Amino acid sequence: MSKFLCEKYKNLEPYVPGEQPKDREYIKLNANETSMLPSPRVYEVLRSGRMKRLGFYADPDALELRNAIAEKYEVTADEVFAGNGSDEVLGMIFLAFFDEHSKIAYPDISYGFYKVFAKSFGIDGTAIPLKEDFTVDVDAFIASGRHIILANPNAPTGYVLPVSEIERMVASDENRLVIIDEAYVDYGNETCIPLTKKYKNLIVVHTMSKSRNLAGAHIGYCIADKELIKDLNGMKYSFNPFSLSDFSIAVGTAAMKDSAYYEECAAMIIEERAYLSEELRKLGFEVLESHTNFIFVHHSVMHAKEYQEKLKNAGILTRYFPQERIDNYLRITIGTREEMEAVVAATRDILQKAAA
Repeated sequence: MSKFLCEKYKNLEPYVPGEQPKDREYIKLNANETSMLPSPRVYEVLRSGRMKRLGFYADPDALELRNAIAEKYEVTADEVFAGNGSDEVLGMIFLAFFDEHSKIAYPDISYGFYKVFAKSFGIDGTAIPLKEDFTVDVDAFIASGRHIILANPNAPTGYVLPVSEIERMVASDENRLVIIDEAYVDYGNETCIPLTKKYKNLIVVHTMSKSRNLAGAHIGYCIADKELIKDLNGMKYSFNPFSLSDFSIAVGTAAMKDSAYYEECAAMIIEERAYLSEELRKLGFEVLESHTNFIFVHHSVMHAKEYQEKLKNAGILTRYFPQERIDNYLRITIGTREEMEAVVAATRDILQKAAA
């Protein structure tokens, strides 16, 4: 580190993304992306005359995109905030609503950025342990007296809380802000968005990197009471009004409007998730019940780290977490049938060689 780095950041532990090796071609199942193509409407936008206007600044209000999101979820545009990926949206939420006097709680096993944001912004953050079965301890979160941030479904476990349990947390204290990160909600789950009409202390965060197949465009948004959204826009205009490019606004709008294609892609992921889960169980794996675009697996005769390394040698990238309680589980993103068959074939070969 340089001598100019602020003292408060010297012990910061940054979030570590999934590896991006360039030494060979890989089947990339380590970052919960998707190898599926974006909506055909996205390509129509890319071929349109609009792309000739990239020499001009985009609409800082991203109103076109916010209107499309609002129409999809039956809210108004002033209840939608859009940003450069859900991580930026989460960062703006932390920046706008929490300070050194705030206290926030998140699960001990969840998306690593929650802890990183708390440390980055000098917020008193605490990790509340998941139960033994890796489900969220709702009563412990309520009893904490803290603001709450949860991924629902959770990552990397894949488990989901019923909306009624989310509402129980939100309703427990109107002065408690509850942030629900629904990055994986589209894979067969119920969204909490309708609750934002009932509660002014709920923010629901979404990404277009998963079910909308736009990780490379990096578009995120949240839905909440319009006063919360007004605060977020004020923060954005004090930091980076043009956080979304016109390219991102255009392709995000096109993808959001193509509901039929999005539903088709989500259904395919659910089908392939069931296929891979069943095939790995036949090979002796414990596969946690997943409500996401990935599965979390464990094998009694092969450590997860060894399994990851052997899959990588076979040209398949997965994600290993060297973290207490889950250091013998491996996360595998769901892809196409061809990719899932490759995982099964490689796994079968790995286990046969280990048994020889």
